[in-house]
Amino acid sequence: MSSYRPYQHIERRKSRQIHVGKVAVGGDAPISVQTMTNTLTSDAQATIEQIRRAELAGVDIVRVSCPDEASTAALAEIVHEVNVPIVADIHFHYKRAIEAAKAGAACLRINPGNIGSPERVREVVNAARDYGCSIRIGVNAGSLERHLLEKYGEPNPEALVESALEHAKILQDHDFHEFKISVKASDVFMAVAAYQQLADCCDHPLHIGITEAGSKRAGTVKSSIGLGNLLWAGVGDTMRVSLSAVPEEEVLVGWDILKSLGLRHRGVKIISCPSCARQGFNVVETVQTLEDRLQHIKTPLTLSIIGCVVNGPGEALMTDLGVTGGGQGRHMVYSAGKQDHTMPDRDMIEHIVELVENKVAAIQAGEVEATTAKQMDPAS
Repeated sequence: MSSYRPYQHIERRKSRQIHVGKVAVGGDAPISVQTMTNTLTSDAQATIEQIRRAELAGVDIVRVSCPDEASTAALAEIVHEVNVPIVADIHFHYKRAIEAAKAGAACLRINPGNIGSPERVREVVNAARDYGCSIRIGVNAGSLERHLLEKYGEPNPEALVESALEHAKILQDHDFHEFKISVKASDVFMAVAAYQQLADCCDHPLHIGITEAGSKRAGTVKSSIGLGNLLWAGVGDTMRVSLSAVPEEEVLVGWDILKSLGLRHRGVKIISCPSCARQGFNVVETVQTLEDRLQHIKTPLTLSIIGCVVNGPGEALMTDLGVTGGGQGRHMVYSAGKQDHTMPDRDMIEHIVELVENKVAAIQAGEVEATTAKQMDPAS
C-alpha cells in the first residue's frame, strides 16, 4: 500500500561511497543502522551473543571497543562468529588499531590526530589499506582538541567541523579516502548544526548520532529529534541511536526513525490510535501484544489498529491490513484498504497474526514469482 507522494520525498545529500565490510555507506546505499556492544570485548562469547541479538533486531554494523590487547585478541573469534561487519573502537593506542585490522575488523574508529607521531599514523593507515579496513573519524564535543577549545572558548559546531576536517586532511595526505566522519554532541542543537555545516562543505559519508543521549525513553526522544531533523534534510549515510539501554533497543529505535521517514522499510509498521472511550477493544494492550508477536516478521508491511470508526476506515485506506473497532464485540478487518470481513473479540490477536503472516507469505511468493519470470525472460 505504501507509495510516495511529493510531500514525502526526501532528497538525500550526495556523498562519496565507501564500504564497511559488505555494507556500502554513502552514495545511493540505504542508510545503515549501527549499535555498539557494552560487554567486555575480551569476553568473546558474551560479545558474540550480544551481537547476535542485535542482528535479530536488524542491525547492519556493530562497533566494539578495543582498549587493550586482550580485546583485539578476541576480535578474530568475534568477527568469525557473527554475520555483520565489526568496527573496532580505538582511542590513542595505535597498536590496537593495527591489531584490530589484522584480526578482521571492517572499520577502525579513530581520530588520526590523536594516534601520535606521523609515523604511527602512517602505520595505521597502511594497516587499514592492507587489510581492507575503512576508517571512521569520530569527533566528539566532549573530547575536542585543546587548540580548538582555546580558539573557540567552548565546544561549538564550528569547532567540531574544524576538528573533523583536520583529521580528514591527515588521511587524505596519505592518499586514503575510505573514511566516514561523525561530529557528535549530546546537545541536539550543536550536533545538528555541526552536521549541517559539515554536509555543506564536503562530500564524505556521514555517520550521524546524538552522543550520550540518555535513557531509553529520554534518549529515544532526543535522538528522534536530532536524527529525524538531519535525515529529513537528506543528511546522514549511517546512524547510531545512543541509549543507556541494551544494544538491540538502539537498533529498534533506529529502524523506527527510518521507517517513520520512509527511508527504509523492515518488518511490520503499526499505525495505532492513542485510544479513548470510543474504542471497541483495548487498543493499548492489543498493540503491545502485536509488537511482540510480530517481531519475527522482516518483510515490510503496514498494519493499522484503530479503536473506532472515526479514523479507522481512513487509516485502513493507507495500510496493507487494518482493524477498526466496532460495536457488540465485532470489528472490521480491511485488506488493501477495502473492507474484507469482521471478526469477534475472541482470538483477535491470533487472527491478526495469522492475517499478517499470510499476507507476508503472499508478498514473498509474488517476489519469487517476479524474480523467476525476469530470469526466464530472454529480453531482461
